[in-house]
Amino acid sequence: MTKKIAWVTDSTAFLDDELKNHPDVYQIPLTILLDGEEFADGLDLTPHELYTRLKTLSTPPKTSQPAIGAFQTLYERLAKNYDVIVSLLISSKLSGTVSSSQQAGQLVDIPVITIDSKILAYPLSVLIKKGISDIQAGEDFESVIRSIESLTTKNETYVLVGSLEQLHRSGRMNNLQFVLGSMLNIKPIISITDGELKVKEKARSEKKAREKIVELLKSANEKAPIKEAYILYGLQPEAALKWKEELIQQFPNTDFQTYPLCATIGVHAGENTLGISWYNA
Repeated sequence: MTKKIAWVTDSTAFLDDELKNHPDVYQIPLTILLDGEEFADGLDLTPHELYTRLKTLSTPPKTSQPAIGAFQTLYERLAKNYDVIVSLLISSKLSGTVSSSQQAGQLVDIPVITIDSKILAYPLSVLIKKGISDIQAGEDFESVIRSIESLTTKNETYVLVGSLEQLHRSGRMNNLQFVLGSMLNIKPIISITDGELKVKEKARSEKKAREKIVELLKSANEKAPIKEAYILYGLQPEAALKWKEELIQQFPNTDFQTYPLCATIGVHAGENTLGISWYNA
């Protein structure tokens, strides 16, 4: 008998029309705190509204994971219509969202499989799409889960953070890194490695930083052709589209698409953030 599956993710995942309109996909918001006021990411606060508010805050903005109770309420509702829940969530090294889901899963009468995506934004959505597609193709449920878990280890993501000050204020960069980066006009290339933010390399300008990222993409593409790559941006779609056109010229066999980052990520990264992500074969 085929299992009826509910797919759950969090608000850091970008849901395109395909996922937004899918009857079995559900999204739970993270919380953003601005001067003591709470907002549900994507519901009460858009990225544009966030960046406007950031300029007038008197205290550093904060984000928090969905409460265990929020997951429990959703899972209890889903238990009425589904046989199993698969929750694909933001990296456990960036948020406690995975932990909240796991604890909620122990409180409900439906199997809940919580998967740490080790990533966020649209690359997280790619995992959901793969799971849905493989199930629709008739693949065995357990093998689909194993396939998704295997893919979480094959992602490469590199980000040019739009605001070192924002990263510092949100607690993601220490004082020494911030001072050195600001004084020397250094543009750090941040990688997400095994779900964790790390400084991959440092460049003297954004142009040189992008060139280094292109070298990384070229190296990966030489090992195994990259079929698709995802350009991620804060509040500057024009910059993302311009980079896309440049990359298409260099990698004509790769499908490049652009996707916005959610408000939660914007709290830490800033509106001028630009990054690229892909999965290796």
